Amino acid sequence: MSAECGEPGPEGLQGWSPGPGGHSGAMGSGPCPSPSTPTPWSLPRWRAYVAAAVLCYINLLNYMNWFIIAGVLLDVQKFFQISDSNAGLLQTVFVGCLLLSAPVFGYLGDRHSRKVTLSLGILLWSGAGLSSSFISPRYSWLFFLSRGVVGTGTASYSTTAPTVLGDLFVRDQRTRVLAIFYICIPVGSGLGYVLGSAVTELTGNWRWALRIMPCLEAVALILLIVLVPDPPRGAAEKQGVVTVGGPRSTWCEDVRYLGRNWSFVGSTLGVTAMAFVTGALGFWAPKFLFEARVVHGLQLPCFREPCNSQDSLIFGVLTVVTGLVGVILGAEASRRYKKVNPRAEPLICAASLLAAAPCLYLALILAPTTLLASYVFLALGELLLSCNWAVVADILLSVVVPRCRGTAEALQITVGHILGDAGSPYLTGLISSALRAARPDSYLQRFLSLQQSFLCCAFVIALGGGCFLLTALHLERDQAQAQARQTGIPDSKDVHSEAMESQCLLPSTGASPEDP
Repeated sequence: MSAECGEPGPEGLQGWSPGPGGHSGAMGSGPCPSPSTPTPWSLPRWRAYVAAAVLCYINLLNYMNWFIIAGVLLDVQKFFQISDSNAGLLQTVFVGCLLLSAPVFGYLGDRHSRKVTLSLGILLWSGAGLSSSFISPRYSWLFFLSRGVVGTGTASYSTTAPTVLGDLFVRDQRTRVLAIFYICIPVGSGLGYVLGSAVTELTGNWRWALRIMPCLEAVALILLIVLVPDPPRGAAEKQGVVTVGGPRSTWCEDVRYLGRNWSFVGSTLGVTAMAFVTGALGFWAPKFLFEARVVHGLQLPCFREPCNSQDSLIFGVLTVVTGLVGVILGAEASRRYKKVNPRAEPLICAASLLAAAPCLYLALILAPTTLLASYVFLALGELLLSCNWAVVADILLSVVVPRCRGTAEALQITVGHILGDAGSPYLTGLISSALRAARPDSYLQRFLSLQQSFLCCAFVIALGGGCFLLTALHLERDQAQAQARQTGIPDSKDVHSEAMESQCLLPSTGASPEDP
């Protein structure tokens, strides 16, 4: 007697959702697939968009956590009695713990429940952030440690969330959704400054800013658990199937595959340059603008907390506005231009970084003479930097096979932070302190020391533009190889080892992929 199975219900393929081990969980009439038959997976479009909205909200909170301390940096320095070099070390500890944790979360995200990984990360960073608001000024080392724990928690989100979106959307839809998701980088960063400065202004105590964030994060955790699914890897490419006994690559094999992917390598180096500059600017720009206003006679020096937070508020609003416009502009330019040029994405990234370099240089050079021009060029530089966030994510998702996208995100984050913003805030503060020690103790010399420590950012961002030009040379080949591995069709140009050739997402079934 043959077993019978039901036909798909009104939700289409959703009615054929796989049970444990990839077996169909439906019952009714119709022939059952064999246990080894791949079972398709799909999701109603409205649920995918709701999940994307929740992930974007959490990403906003994620980046608010990154820069909320920078918004009250002067108050933190006064409270714990720390110098510029030690203040820069705060961000270095945060990013250092993030980059050490990123490979672990990338590995877990590729092999285990991504929803559980994201939930644990939110619990970790919100708990550490709340605890840090009660630390006594005698235990400054404990405050540094708490920032490291917050960085560890945020690593889970930065590595895992983009891969979930990559498995819910494809092509133009994915480009638009990623644009919204990565708008949260500059917008969340700007809101971090705004929240920190506004709460300090209202309460007279900078620590209340750290106590408000966990309330928002508790809401985020509930929304994540209730509304966000955990789709199979590669589901959006219509290859989201579960196979019994399918091959699973090791972490080392994934890393070797990514190391031979020149588009991934080039874009990662470009992201590293972006991270170096945004890390230094994001941490020190409010203080730089504050001291510039002191030099121009528009502001009195800060001798005790709470310090005037107007500059943090201005820089935060500037970051939000330029971030919104820049990410949308970059994503839309990429979507339109790649219809006529398949290398559009890295070329747009290269052009924006090469244009941002002179803007940042002029913003720094003109600050002692004309503050308005400095603000204008700083805004242009931030706008051009923001053009790249969604485009870079789209490059990664298009050149890396779904089964190791979490590892790819983790490696890109790790390399970007090790060589980028893990050290740039500390390096900037260290150079500033060294220059200040050799000069007379005046506000003008303090300002000039910080200004000159910033100048390397303009050269680093130009190097990043060159890395994206390298990416453009290899993009089409790497995209073709990634597509061949997704469909299980051998690629004659693939020169990878035999071990990697056997790690296709699906066996060769002859089925052609379709757009959802």
